[in-house]
Amino acid sequence: MLNFRNTSIAALVLMLAGWFGGMPTSYYAISLLAYLAVLVWGSARVDSQFYLPVVCSGQNNFSGGGGSRGAAGKGGAAGKKQIAISFDDGPVLQYTPELLRLLKDKSVPAAFFCIGSRVAARPDLLRQAHEAGHLIGNHSYGHAPLFDLYGANRMEKELHATNELVYGIIGHRPRLFRPPYGVTNPNLASAVRRSGMKAIGWNIRSLDTVAKDEGRLFKKLLRSLQPGAILLFHDTAKVTLDILPAFIDEARERGYDFVRLDELINENPYA
Repeated sequence: MLNFRNTSIAALVLMLAGWFGGMPTSYYAISLLAYLAVLVWGSARVDSQFYLPVVCSGQNNFSGGGGSRGAAGKGGAAGKKQIAISFDDGPVLQYTPELLRLLKDKSVPAAFFCIGSRVAARPDLLRQAHEAGHLIGNHSYGHAPLFDLYGANRMEKELHATNELVYGIIGHRPRLFRPPYGVTNPNLASAVRRSGMKAIGWNIRSLDTVAKDEGRLFKKLLRSLQPGAILLFHDTAKVTLDILPAFIDEARERGYDFVRLDELINENPYA
């Protein structure tokens, strides 16, 4: 499996081989560029498993970490058409309450990967989501544009701060973490490992934060549907509220069952 460790070893071997083989300077330049290209690919692809294990689907993920919900999760990969909805970047007053009403009306459980600073601003919305039976996950404290350049210690502090904030509101510390922007690197891998958390990705990205055409987005989501899918939405995007009712109805028409994320992947959601 291609990962950071074996890629780095291979790059070192190539460099040493070039040194002893008397290769020209261009050989080292090409080798270095190839190595950097693989590192960038591994960082940008949340499903690459390049720097750390990331759960991106409910299929074949039976780590035994599930609690009382675990048996249903195993059933999901045994042929049932189960899928899970997740939302990033909230909670926000503008859309989260309306989204919670929609999910209640449709009897759909969801996972909310929350930004700590937004939880601090609206603890009532976090409590409301939890009391409605939704899963609460960690999405860093600040979700800063430069988060991926932070050192491991600073990343770990963000994860810890968000977990403690959530614990103070709902009495549970999140165990599931979604990397901001879906970007991973060695520092994040270290922070997640030291925090004892589990990284969660997706295999259907709605792109609802940039979508302009509701119809195209709706059709894209339906084309992508597959058993075990983890869908990424944002409770900060109006287009999500606009298309979600019809999407839920159509997915059910096609035989899909919406389950909570921890059930789908057979993982305990809280530490």
